Amino acid sequence: MTNIKQAPKKDVSTKIYVVSDLKKLTAKEFKKEERDYLGTKLKEDFSYTTINRYSELIYVVKSGKDLNFLNCEKMRQEGAKIAKDLNSNKIKEVLIIDRSAGESYSLSEGIALANYQFLKYFTDAKKKENSLKTIFMDVPTLTAADLKHLSYKVEANLWARDMVNEPLSFLTAEQFAKEFKSQGKKAGFKVTVFNKKKIESLKMGGLLAVNKGSIDPPTFTIMEHKPAKARNKQPLVLVGKGVVYDTGGLSLKPTANSMDIMKCDMGGAAAVAGAMYAITKANLPVHVIALVPATDNRPSGNAYAPGDVIRMMDGTRVEVLNTDAEGRMILADALCYAKKYKPELVIDMATLTGAAIRAIGSNGMVIMGNADDKVFEQIEFAGHMTHERTVRFPFWDDYADQIKSKIADIKNLGGANAGMITAGKFLEHFTDHPYVHIDIAAPAWNDAASGYLSHGGSGNGVRMMFEFVKNYKK
Repeated sequence: MTNIKQAPKKDVSTKIYVVSDLKKLTAKEFKKEERDYLGTKLKEDFSYTTINRYSELIYVVKSGKDLNFLNCEKMRQEGAKIAKDLNSNKIKEVLIIDRSAGESYSLSEGIALANYQFLKYFTDAKKKENSLKTIFMDVPTLTAADLKHLSYKVEANLWARDMVNEPLSFLTAEQFAKEFKSQGKKAGFKVTVFNKKKIESLKMGGLLAVNKGSIDPPTFTIMEHKPAKARNKQPLVLVGKGVVYDTGGLSLKPTANSMDIMKCDMGGAAAVAGAMYAITKANLPVHVIALVPATDNRPSGNAYAPGDVIRMMDGTRVEVLNTDAEGRMILADALCYAKKYKPELVIDMATLTGAAIRAIGSNGMVIMGNADDKVFEQIEFAGHMTHERTVRFPFWDDYADQIKSKIADIKNLGGANAGMITAGKFLEHFTDHPYVHIDIAAPAWNDAASGYLSHGGSGNGVRMMFEFVKNYKK
């Protein structure tokens, strides 16, 4: 974990100057020949360059003239490159000095996110560990609260990556609940975990059906951040899909290598729990509740089967046509449970459909719902702020026709087309409050490292949801 702190009184030998104009670098800071060198590099349109003073290593990063989404993302990407260089030089701490419009915030975010490693299962983990431990910030435009919020966002994102990267051999549904409790204790949010007996008493038929093929029991976790002066009278409820491993059940995933990364199918749960951590640590004045139904999906002798009819928590009968459409089954019960809070808004995050990946690739999240347009505008803005972007899809009632069943109330599979939308319409059936569905299937996992995103879990959605809640207005 990389610490982000305000600049210390002591001297730090490795510095990063972020400048929009070289004239902002003073003669006291840089010798004439260094300024001449930087002037030459500027003509070459450099993004960043280094000056090695032997006792000091100096980076100069050229920022944009304006503080906008694209320039901020450019700074994150530059931060990723610099993080690699810092570690190759065995640097332990670095001081960022701002001479820009404030883009040092994003540069430090990129460095900290890129510095992530998942080394738990290496026997030589200590040897592989990155050297960089601390980023100091000398940025006049940032308050102490700004730096804390940045640190909380990064910390939460990296925890979510850890969870997604953990294999089922460790992260069962019960262990996942223990991790939530640990995070709740660290941050200060309340955590309640329902065991299988309690889940049975609540008649959560979807969660119990998916769990039938597993020898490990399911869990249902409730996390709550309720500040004394919340600006919302009714809570904002976040729901995260917690399928800790997905074989597809009896509808076994058929394609080569398709199960290799299915430990990532709880990425939505990791995202909402990560967001809860950052929201609570920052003590944002918004009452937020997060719900996570969790289980694995396996094809044992007693697994639920295509053709089964499942009675859900609210009494709805669902015809199962594909047991690999399990995420919506467990989320449906969580959405039913959310009704007890009379929420102002319900948002779910889930690695739900391959259709979402085929629709927009890995560059964003598919989003839809029946909430007010202003809610979608706020989510979109938060997505641009963090480069965890969303693409809104139609949510017309026509799509609900595709989930009508001939033998039950609804079925858990739509037609051949628009699968990401019919999945959303299935979920909408189980909620009667303003609702947003976010399908994070594409960006939740990276097959290869790219910029500040490591191979494996991305923690996608954590930073976006934090910014959304931070600026949330009804």
